[in-house]
Amino acid sequence: MKISARNQLKGTVKEINEGVVNGIVVIDIGGQNVSATISMSSIKELGLEVGKTAYAIVKSTEMMIAEDRMKISARNQFPGKVVSVEEGAVNGIVKVEIAPGVVVSSTISMNAIKDLDVKEGRNVVAVAKATSVMVGVE
Repeated sequence: MKISARNQLKGTVKEINEGVVNGIVVIDIGGQNVSATISMSSIKELGLEVGKTAYAIVKSTEMMIAEDRMKISARNQFPGKVVSVEEGAVNGIVKVEIAPGVVVSSTISMNAIKDLDVKEGRNVVAVAKATSVMVGVE
C-alpha cells in the first residue's frame, strides 16, 4: 500500500502502555522516541509487541515547527536542523533532520515560516501530538 502521508518513519516498538480503550505505543526511530495514541483493538489487530518493526505515520500538515522545546501536551518534540524549505504561495514544506538520516516534513503557512525565520541550517523542533501519529506494520 502507498499512502500520501509524507512522514513514514520505520522503527522498532520500544514499549506499549495499555489502557482500557486506548494505548500508547512508543516507537524508536533512529534514537528518537515517537509516541502514538491508538486504540487497544488496533494494537491487537496489528500484532504490536515490543521489538516488532513498525512505522510511525504522520501527515505533514500535523507536524508543527517550533523555535525550541516547549512545555505543552504534545508528546512528540524532535529537535533537529532544517535541511530544506520549499516555499509556495500560501504554504511551504519544511524538512527537518531529527536524527542521522531521519527527516520529517512539515507543511506550514508561509507566514509561520517568515515569523519563525525558518531557513536551511536553522535548529528547530518538529512537534506532533501522539493522537496525530498512526501506526503501520508490513
